[in-house]
Amino acid sequence: MTSRLVLIDSTDGLAPVHDQPREDRRVQGAPHRQTWTLHACGPMSAGIWACEVGRWRIVFPPGRQEYFHVLEGHVRLHGPDGTLDIGPGQGGVIPPGFEGEFEVVMPVRKHFVLVDVTSAT
Repeated sequence: MTSRLVLIDSTDGLAPVHDQPREDRRVQGAPHRQTWTLHACGPMSAGIWACEVGRWRIVFPPGRQEYFHVLEGHVRLHGPDGTLDIGPGQGGVIPPGFEGEFEVVMPVRKHFVLVDVTSAT
């Protein structure tokens, strides 16, 4: 358990985790992704995420959800009930159990908060 306050603002001096979407989930491209986890405690983690243009399938487990706020760039979520475009200054939620596609239309940088709801109960 941590009791320090965290400003989710800067990645200065922190090394990101680098990855790409799994090959079997790629729809378009093989974008490079960077994740800076600035807080992790119990069922919640938060930080900054950046990604190049691309599109891939995502499957959220029933116990996980994400809130994110786009700082720069443009993302599009494709789900069973349509699409959702999110740009700078806008936020979105990926609900538990969501299955669809995540598309980075323009290189993106966003704040994220992941919550494992099965651990929160």
